[in-house]
Amino acid sequence: MPIVVNVDVMLARRKMRLNTLAELVGITAQNLSVLKTGRAKAIRFSTLERLCEVLECEPGDLLAYEKGAAEEGGTAEANTEILASPE
Repeated sequence: MPIVVNVDVMLARRKMRLNTLAELVGITAQNLSVLKTGRAKAIRFSTLERLCEVLECEPGDLLAYEKGAAEEGGTAEANTEILASPE
């Protein structure tokens, strides 16, 4: 997929751990890992907004378009959890 997720870059810049970010954003570390590794097929705007708030950045700092970037496979089950509404 030509959309590249740069959460790992922002984590390094902020000297923050994945588990800490997941807790502050309100998603599981596993789902954040799916997003970080580029296996997510979608993300809710509310999750993107929360990531930007916590990391003090813009959506463009987290997402980039790279023409010709290879698509990595992921399980549909793992990708769906990021979109799941909290109950």
